[in-house]
Amino acid sequence: MTNWNSISEKVNAAERISYEEGVWLFEQRDVIKLGKLAQVVRKRMHGDKVYFNKNRHINPTNVCAFHCNFCSFARTSDKEEGAYTFMANQLPDKVRGAVEAGVREFHIVGGLHPELGFEYYLDVLETLKKEFPHIHLKAFTAVEIDFFAKLTNMSHEEVLKELVKAGLDSMPGGGAEIFHWDVRKKICPEKANQETWLAVHDSAHRLGLKTNATMLYGHIEKPEHRVHHMVALREQQDKSGGFQTFISLAFHPEENNLGRKLNRQWTTGVDDIKTLAISRLMLDNIPNIKAYWVMLSPALAQIALNFGANDMDGTIIEEHIYQDAGAKQQAMTVPQLMQFIRSAGYTPVERDTVYNELEVFA
Repeated sequence: MTNWNSISEKVNAAERISYEEGVWLFEQRDVIKLGKLAQVVRKRMHGDKVYFNKNRHINPTNVCAFHCNFCSFARTSDKEEGAYTFMANQLPDKVRGAVEAGVREFHIVGGLHPELGFEYYLDVLETLKKEFPHIHLKAFTAVEIDFFAKLTNMSHEEVLKELVKAGLDSMPGGGAEIFHWDVRKKICPEKANQETWLAVHDSAHRLGLKTNATMLYGHIEKPEHRVHHMVALREQQDKSGGFQTFISLAFHPEENNLGRKLNRQWTTGVDDIKTLAISRLMLDNIPNIKAYWVMLSPALAQIALNFGANDMDGTIIEEHIYQDAGAKQQAMTVPQLMQFIRSAGYTPVERDTVYNELEVFA
């Protein structure tokens, strides 16, 4: 029988939490007890360290061939109001200030432009890598990789090899949303499904690329769909081992069809914290849990450090996808990040994209 004592015994013994136990945890109201269990795992894995990095987001285009119901970012064509596309030769000057300020990573994701072709995306990487060879290029979700494969009639592995030649260093974890098809077919039926998304990351891991993983929650899914999603990621990690970080992303209901249809409010702080804590307990083989402050708000991300999270992402200069959905704050400075971490009682550690520790601020 599942109860707090049985879960606690498993956590303290570093034993795996089952699907049924994960669903049970979502049904519980004692968030403090849940957080304490998540902290057992977090401290066992990371002590009092909290990671951050200096990163700059680049969303090269918001023109997209897909029509996801939850998206506030995409435009259907270049002619639609608010549409934009930066050509590769425009990007170096756009990001030069961030590079001069010490950014170490470009996080590159955007729309699936229906007319520019795979060469456009290769050119983006090649141009940035040539201009800034020391900057790590974390680029293109599994959904984008699958789109490129269909454009070119190449396999996922072949696409990834071409991107690596152009400068790709690692992959972000977007596009996962919710894997369960009962939900996915209603919110993003055009996107790569669970099997395809995982297959892309499997190919990336086998090529030696590190990747991240995400989950979009707080829309029409139920707790069992969230746990199903986590178990699928955990099983893939058992097979290929390349996931570095898990990021739970709350659905932002502003300026999108799904938010208007549901008349849905923003997720509650309790739901956000509970989801983070349960992800730390369920994903025993993914080392890092990120409190993505753009989504959570800096204050709630700080609290999340006491509920299993060990990473606050980074400076996140000029992120548009969540901003277009209603997120308020645009960027944080390194001193601000360090203040949030220190005042929560933890040690800030600057990392690179693949979690090499660059400086520990004891």
